[in-house]
Amino acid sequence: MNKYIGRFAPSPTGPLHIGSIFAALISYLDAKANQGTWLLRIEDIDTYRCSEDMATHIQKTLEEFGLYWDEKVVYQSERIALYQHYLDDLYKRDFAYPCFFSRKEWNRIKNLSGRDINIKNKPNRIPSYRLKVPDINISFTDGIVGLYQQNLKQEVGDFILKSADGCFAYQLAVVVDDELQGVTDIVRGQDLLDSTPRQIYLKQCLNFRPQYYKHFPLLTNQQGQKWSKQTKAPEIQLDKKIQILYELLNLFGFSEPIPSTNNIQELLAWAVKNWNEIKLSKKNIITE
Repeated sequence: MNKYIGRFAPSPTGPLHIGSIFAALISYLDAKANQGTWLLRIEDIDTYRCSEDMATHIQKTLEEFGLYWDEKVVYQSERIALYQHYLDDLYKRDFAYPCFFSRKEWNRIKNLSGRDINIKNKPNRIPSYRLKVPDINISFTDGIVGLYQQNLKQEVGDFILKSADGCFAYQLAVVVDDELQGVTDIVRGQDLLDSTPRQIYLKQCLNFRPQYYKHFPLLTNQQGQKWSKQTKAPEIQLDKKIQILYELLNLFGFSEPIPSTNNIQELLAWAVKNWNEIKLSKKNIITE
């Protein structure tokens, strides 16, 4: 049985907010409670939106909360050659193909003319690359949500691995990174649940190992919107980090009362010890 290896993988497009600290805390506690390794990966592959300064800021914020990673930080922006290697492999083995249509054009014709029309070259247009998706059902049992199933062809279709602007897609990068970093357990928010069947199928195409998944509920605002940069989630106030940590731990429903302390490391050690006794809700959690 492989040793547990988990990870937290933020994108440095803005400072951490309550939702991202919630995600980091859950993945950290789950890894440590299972005597595992916790990795930090900076998903800065979208160079147009990501910032090196913000990547540094994120790491400092995690350290303020006592969430220390176990190995060297991995930056996706430094792994472009790896992603290209695996895309080339998929293309050579006829799992991927060049698509010369824009996203808008693709969405209009994808269900009308099938895949063949997309492999025809268009003058003066750089192609994106898509993965061929068969008419199959991909299912898995999530550690929180339970059984989840998706028909890739009907619900997703051929999806992008590399866009025409040269950026590699999240789906390819995350699959390659999780494999090469030896990740065994993927603990992340339910907003990524519907991406998982795509990633499972892509792993099968690349002959990668499967992982175990837990998709936890999201923190939402009073309107039911996920806390994010788009919903104007405020930056974490580090002068209130103990209060914030207590507020988050109280959401987990520990069977034992949470001890009163101002020492973050003591509080995290207690949470690790009691973590496997909790049951995370399947429903999103509304916060102020």
